[in-house]
Amino acid sequence: MHTASSPFPWDLTSAGAARNHFPARLVYHYSMDGSDPMVAEAGALRKSDRKFAVSRVGAHLRRHGTVFRDPALEALAALRAHKLRSALTLLGVTLSVAVLILVVSVITGANLYIESRVANLGSNVFLVLRFPIITNQSDFLKAMRRNRYITWEDFEALRDGMKLPKAVGLETRTDGKVRLGTQALDDINIRGVTANIADMDVEEPATGRYITDADNEERADVTFIGEEVAGKLFPTVDPIGKTIYVDGRAFQVVGVAKPIGSVFGQSQDNFVYIPIRTFLKHYGERGQGLDMAINIQTRGPEWMRETEDEARTMMRGRHHLDPRADDNFGILASDTIMSLWKNLTGAIAGTMVGVVSVFLVIGGVVIMNVMLASVTERTREIGVRKSLGARRRDILMQFLVESVVMAAVGGAAGIALAYLLSTLVRVLTPVPSQVPVGSVILSVAMSAAVGLFFGLYPANRAAKLDPIEALRFET
Repeated sequence: MHTASSPFPWDLTSAGAARNHFPARLVYHYSMDGSDPMVAEAGALRKSDRKFAVSRVGAHLRRHGTVFRDPALEALAALRAHKLRSALTLLGVTLSVAVLILVVSVITGANLYIESRVANLGSNVFLVLRFPIITNQSDFLKAMRRNRYITWEDFEALRDGMKLPKAVGLETRTDGKVRLGTQALDDINIRGVTANIADMDVEEPATGRYITDADNEERADVTFIGEEVAGKLFPTVDPIGKTIYVDGRAFQVVGVAKPIGSVFGQSQDNFVYIPIRTFLKHYGERGQGLDMAINIQTRGPEWMRETEDEARTMMRGRHHLDPRADDNFGILASDTIMSLWKNLTGAIAGTMVGVVSVFLVIGGVVIMNVMLASVTERTREIGVRKSLGARRRDILMQFLVESVVMAAVGGAAGIALAYLLSTLVRVLTPVPSQVPVGSVILSVAMSAAVGLFFGLYPANRAAKLDPIEALRFET
């Protein structure tokens, strides 16, 4: 029996077997590896965009790099081609940078030298003495009339009454003669000290010992001598236990100090220390008429100000001063000495800034004139560049970069000269001159700024040239 064909593409006859007339298609399950073609395609597009962006940035950097690189190379080539003219052109900038760096390096080294060799009163130590630092004659004459000598009683009052210090010591000094046999040394610093000065001062025993409390209590005739005194009086023998004569009085040597060196050519090793009570016995009991100094050691740097205030309060009370009256004694600390010194070097630095400014202006004017001459020489070149599509800012940038490079080369030469001079100062003098990195960076920036400022007018003049008139220009 013939069966009519079904309108559907499926034939359900033959025991329900289905025949599919659609073409076979590949079906992929994303769950197998988690990848999605749409996501992958989007990622590929993003990656392509990133590459395109990077390439655009690279092209942008290369284009702008060329704007700076080509004029810089041209300026360096011009400097090499005309060496004498270049040296004369950059002389002002070179000298100004060299002077600036040299002054800064010498002042920095001098500050370190003063801080370590002159202003070093000891470990966290300040002094109470008759006079403070006085910088003019009228104040000194006034202080001579009203300031009282520091006495043994002042020392005892501060030693027994102060709560904040770690230690309180006393010292006094005079100049005298030291002799051994026929060998005599003049202008030797004779210093009377308490035993605890050993813990405050910079002198340390190389051999033997320092002055002790027992020496003071017994008023013993013993001495602790400097390395220079020991070397001159005992060049070949050990001085410990030997007798020397200090201002005609016999003293037994109990110790020799480690060498300290010199400060501005003055030896710091020509001294003899004796017990303070022995000093007062020989040079004036109770210290009347002697310039004595009370050494006060604080518990640490952070206690310095409070301890100074406590000492000042007690001294003002002992001297019965009105609350509105000035101190009639002095308090000397390392920061006081350094403040005075830095005021002095600050004035020197200020003067040198004026000198450097003059050199910089001269150097900048010379660079400007050279750049104006360069604009005139290259007028036709500027016309050709403009006719080929160079913009005004391209011409402006070209000449500005050349001017800055010229000034920077002068600054670099000045830095090299300053390093050479600073090394000579360090080798030939006791000042530990050193070139701070900050001054080098400042000098380079300053020379570049000079080139930028004084190159602006020539660059602007070149940028304003009419291309037609520039092409007609005949050199």
